[in-house]
Amino acid sequence: MKTNLLEFDLDALAAFCAQLGEQRFRATQLFRWIHQRGASDFGAMSDLAKALRSKLEGCARVEALPLISEQAASDGTLKWLFDVRDGNAVEAVFIPEDDRGTLCVSSQAGCAVGCRFCSTGHQGFSRNLTAGEIVAQLWFAEHSLRKRFGTAERVITNLVMMGMGEPLQNYSALIPALRVMLDDHGYGLSRRRVTVSTSGVVPMLDRLAQDCPVALAVSLHAPNDPLRDKLVPLNRKYPIHELLQACKRYLVHAPRDFITFEYCMLDGVNDQLAQARELIDLVRGAEIRCKFNLIPFNPFPASGLLRSTQNQLLAFAKVLSDAGIVTTVRRTRGDDIDAACGQLAGDVRDRTRAVLRIARQRTIELKPVA
Repeated sequence: MKTNLLEFDLDALAAFCAQLGEQRFRATQLFRWIHQRGASDFGAMSDLAKALRSKLEGCARVEALPLISEQAASDGTLKWLFDVRDGNAVEAVFIPEDDRGTLCVSSQAGCAVGCRFCSTGHQGFSRNLTAGEIVAQLWFAEHSLRKRFGTAERVITNLVMMGMGEPLQNYSALIPALRVMLDDHGYGLSRRRVTVSTSGVVPMLDRLAQDCPVALAVSLHAPNDPLRDKLVPLNRKYPIHELLQACKRYLVHAPRDFITFEYCMLDGVNDQLAQARELIDLVRGAEIRCKFNLIPFNPFPASGLLRSTQNQLLAFAKVLSDAGIVTTVRRTRGDDIDAACGQLAGDVRDRTRAVLRIARQRTIELKPVA
């Protein structure tokens, strides 16, 4: 089967070209054609030698993921559903704003973490995506959007690994995908504008700091271990203290001087003002530079949870802000097409029996832990 060149970062593409008897500068030219120009037809790559184009046509391809559907929200948000074979489909979301265009990308078909408030986790887990399947979401989105908007300029300025899956549990594919995104011969995205979101895989945080430090968002969602154990099961393996220490180590290498803590606001569960004060003590005790991003929960029936009221959310935010912690409330985008935070579900063949596992979780009473 022909090799899909979307799987390769520049170093890997150079190694592939070397096997064809070609020098590295040819790989750079080819990389630019693929990622900067969105080309998939080797015959159109005019500055490549005819002999190389002929070789590539015999052994390589540039192939996007098959598109199943596209949905447009009333606020301009776009959601694409891609076929990743074997009965699995993943979603990517483009969020346009006046000063930026943000693409939310998936890293797995499903998710094995099983956070209580996330509809992706309720679908279970099928498999990791390859580096090429991650990059293909960006390749498709960037170049289809350029055609849609009639521009040769870059449309996507920010990328967040906040789609389906836990990126740090697919580390071997994540790193080469990030390198393609950051490469000046590829998409040339700034490290400050590429964000990896994690529920807290501590050992991989340390590796990411060394291998490819980008902006970091950590799904915290609770101020203490007993409550976070119930909301984010991974906390039982990597409790909050270990997670915060890993975040502190990460800051030494990070392109930003703070960590973003994501906090999904759940009515009567984690939204009490005493819990906001507990968060303040938590981050001050860890001596960690951070900001909080409060996320209105997007309800779905299987969760058994409700969104915090707007008054409670704003009161919670005020407690944090008054303590000098930068706090934002995420604007809900694309919720009319289920494209908002925590709503991406795609379609996966669950190998983790998530329905039974999460049904058992629902029997655990969720109350604020003093």
